[in-house]
Amino acid sequence: MISIIVAVSEDLGIGKNNDLLWHLPEDMKRFKRLTTGNTVVMGKRTWESLPKRPLPNRRNVVITDKPGETFEGAVSAYSIEDAVTKCKDDKEVFIIGGGSIYRQFMPISERLYITHVHRKTDADVYFPEISRKTWKVIEKEEFRPSGDGIPYTYVIYERRK
Repeated sequence: MISIIVAVSEDLGIGKNNDLLWHLPEDMKRFKRLTTGNTVVMGKRTWESLPKRPLPNRRNVVITDKPGETFEGAVSAYSIEDAVTKCKDDKEVFIIGGGSIYRQFMPISERLYITHVHRKTDADVYFPEISRKTWKVIEKEEFRPSGDGIPYTYVIYERRK
């Protein structure tokens, strides 16, 4: 199964200057819990933005358009199709960014793990529109942090049959 995991602002912003838009500790714990033991697929810029490479206890696949380019501790893929082929035997594959990778995987993904952050932001990378004709909500959980924290909602979508 191909799944996308991402946190988006109210206007679908996901990043700026190759960095996340916010620091949400509970969301990061959820990301780790869901992806650990699975494969994560990302573009080269997302790989370069990781504070620790490769992400531990996960099979890391990095998509690059430079033939022969390799990444220490990760599997290199040279197209979306190549990444899919290299992950065909995996139970669940998590697409973790960035924007171009998300757009290319949307048509073939079966599940979306979206953290809807209830804030507008100044972003330079955006997530594609989530059409209710294509996706149905199968799980939803509100998260209200204490103090000045940013409220957000975890939503899991499944592709409509």
